[in-house]
Amino acid sequence: MELKIGDFGLAARLEPLEQRKKTICGTPNYLAPEVLYRQGHGPESDVWSLGCVMYTLLCGTPPFETSDLKETYRCIKQVKYTLPACLSSAARHLIVGILKRSPSERLTLDQILEHEFFSKGYTPDKLPHSSCVMAPDLHPPNPAKSLFTKVAKSLFGKSRSKTKKAPSEEKEDISKLVTGLVKTSICRQLSYKTVDGNEAVPVTNTALTGSSSPVEALTEEASGKSVSRSIRGSLVSSSDAFEDCVTASGVMESALEILKNCLSSMPAAEGKPSCLSRHDPFVWVSKWVDYSNKYGFGYQLSNRSIGVLFNNGTHMILPASRRNVHYNLTNSRHFVFPIAAVPEQLQGQMTILQYFASYMEKNLMKGGDLPCQDEGTLPLLLLLQWVKTEHALLMLFSNGTLQVNFYNDHTKLILSKTQDSYLLTYINRERNSQTFPLNSLVDTGCSMDMLHRLKYTVKLLQQKAEY
Repeated sequence: MELKIGDFGLAARLEPLEQRKKTICGTPNYLAPEVLYRQGHGPESDVWSLGCVMYTLLCGTPPFETSDLKETYRCIKQVKYTLPACLSSAARHLIVGILKRSPSERLTLDQILEHEFFSKGYTPDKLPHSSCVMAPDLHPPNPAKSLFTKVAKSLFGKSRSKTKKAPSEEKEDISKLVTGLVKTSICRQLSYKTVDGNEAVPVTNTALTGSSSPVEALTEEASGKSVSRSIRGSLVSSSDAFEDCVTASGVMESALEILKNCLSSMPAAEGKPSCLSRHDPFVWVSKWVDYSNKYGFGYQLSNRSIGVLFNNGTHMILPASRRNVHYNLTNSRHFVFPIAAVPEQLQGQMTILQYFASYMEKNLMKGGDLPCQDEGTLPLLLLLQWVKTEHALLMLFSNGTLQVNFYNDHTKLILSKTQDSYLLTYINRERNSQTFPLNSLVDTGCSMDMLHRLKYTVKLLQQKAEY
């Protein structure tokens, strides 16, 4: 992990000691004593400022901050500050070593990096966006991480075996992985909620925290068999709403072939195809939340149903009616429960699902002007896989729908399947949508905006297919 701090207000060419700059400028709270005494600004002065920055990051306020500028300068000259009791001994020792009155006594950059504050303990490879507004979770990686990777590969087809397994063997492997996941338990106490790209929303104690929270319902002692027994005992109905044979890799390969053929046959010149005034209804993602650094990926569909694909590969859907809950232990094991009869082992995931639903409903804007469809007119969708890149979010669904959301301008591409053809929908920057029969684009071409996004989508699908 790299931390870069830059403030070039005091930047100057490094000169011999007798030729150093002696002007007083910069933020008062971070000025070193030698700067105030006009003894010259050197690298040691920057080290002092780094110490002030470190103190501020750990304590919330600068070390020498007062209500009066003269008093602040007096505290700096006397190196008068307090160290809160909440600081670790390593942090206290490092700050004291940096904020020394004499520049020559301060720790050097190399000594700072070698200090136990940085060299011992767990340092993450990167920090989530929520770190800008709240303390990050700095626990070491969960030991189940490798198991999650195996589940993702088995359930979502992220890697392919050269020798294809028989369906019975594949289902047995998946069953073992799911059982292992339940034993390992991914459900921890909720402490904060990350909303991708926007903000972090603290979770109140009464909502999702506390030792008695249902989020902790899945414990390490729970086994896959006990969960399955509990689910069967509360089972209302088992449904064939999701096809057993549908996989993310299958949907990805199909979409890739269709879009590649379309692009290869389209005329090179920019075209203006006629969009459909009416078309078969389809469901698309109107809102989404990425909280995969802790629990999973949540989304709201255009038919107002809410879904969460959890990090352990399970999936939960809350239809718009809010009467039942659909739960998928695997792609082929689908259960339906009344909202008031969700098994105890699933209460943690249910709580997360409800929180996602509440947040998206209150805080996120619908991503386009396509009409909503009643939940009864179309079957429920299962999110098979989602992929985030630097520029876009790709989602694959159990009915063959592919949706790509582009971050910078909020445009979207949606490939949906009707009874006898494919539709391609483009939602522009103003959230206005146009839907075209895919075969019509082969004859007329499309706008450059659509073309660029189509090419990017194909490239992304190719990369994932190769992976």
